[in-house]
Amino acid sequence: MSKIETVSGDGARSFFQPIMAGALAAIVGYASTFTLVLAALTAAGATPQQAGSGLMTVCIAIGILNIVVSARLRIPASFAWSTPGVAFILTVGEPVGGFPAVAGAFLVAAGLLVLTGLIRPLARLVASIPAPIANAMLAGMLLTLCLAPIKAVAELPALALPILLAWVLGLRFARRFAVPLAVVVTGVLLAATTHLPPGALDGSWPVFVPVMPVFTADAIIRIGLPVYIVTMASQNLPGLAVMQANGYTLPPAPMFILTGISSAATAFFGGHTSNLAAITAAICAGPEAHPDHEKRWPAPISAGVVYLLLAPAASLAAAFIAASPPILIQAVAGLALLSSLTAALAGALAHEDVRLPAIFTFVTTASGITVLGVGAPFWGLVGGIAMLLLLRLGIRPKPENLGT
Repeated sequence: MSKIETVSGDGARSFFQPIMAGALAAIVGYASTFTLVLAALTAAGATPQQAGSGLMTVCIAIGILNIVVSARLRIPASFAWSTPGVAFILTVGEPVGGFPAVAGAFLVAAGLLVLTGLIRPLARLVASIPAPIANAMLAGMLLTLCLAPIKAVAELPALALPILLAWVLGLRFARRFAVPLAVVVTGVLLAATTHLPPGALDGSWPVFVPVMPVFTADAIIRIGLPVYIVTMASQNLPGLAVMQANGYTLPPAPMFILTGISSAATAFFGGHTSNLAAITAAICAGPEAHPDHEKRWPAPISAGVVYLLLAPAASLAAAFIAASPPILIQAVAGLALLSSLTAALAGALAHEDVRLPAIFTFVTTASGITVLGVGAPFWGLVGGIAMLLLLRLGIRPKPENLGT
């Protein structure tokens, strides 16, 4: 093979790999939680048309954010909707004032995000996370998804084994194409085995349904403030940690302001908050997106394009993905994140004096606990930093209390 052909082949791989990673991130992000979004908005008093409008507008918002910010900064900055936020909304139910009051609560949460970005010391404090603790939290977040391929083999061996085999063969013969090959095999299997139920595609595509926000104390206290706290604790903080763990410095203040403005715009059409991505960000910012740290930024752009394509076709996408086994979508995501998990664990355990706080952060995050409506990543982060500070202050457990 000539040198020119080799360079051409490398260029094709460089172009293809981050695009596939970004597309996978968007598909995983959408497929894993869009039903939760629709259920939460409906439980909060939205009509089916308003819920569809909310889903579509948030898809458009995060699609634009992914494209514009990554292209502007030339780093793989990823955005998503607040999954913990909608999970919380699902438990609250319809407030006084109905869905317009929910839209008002979304506006309050958006305003608080903007305020967090404007108060620079607060934003800098949020971003100052020790690297080993950040890596440990990332590893804990990734662990559940990285177990999915093995669980898929146990649940659906006829479908999961070909995907796993394609990935292993890719690692052996074309390492950069291992995950894209697994994605292609997954798509072929789903296309061949998924059968849409009768009437799944009936009805029109989603349309924009304006919602005039109403501000009530009940909705603000029960929804607005908690959604802001949950979004910051369970999405924005881990999102910054993911970027830091992969070697990127993302300016937190502008990101909070942009997501706050985006969330305010979508609130007028029934959409909930947008924020920095966490787990799907690891797909775009990790080594599987591209071995070159400087060439991963096209991945979120690809994710943004996929979100924009999914937005108007929400009915078709929802019907197809809802009819597909969720474990297969999670399995291919887990394969894509194994390299990120390896790198995160290596970074977390690189320094002996920080290993115990890092392990504590890892196991707490991996536990999946929720306390006071706040998810495990936040508590893992708080616990790890607290233990690290205690050890550095010289307050160390006695050897006999450490166990054997």
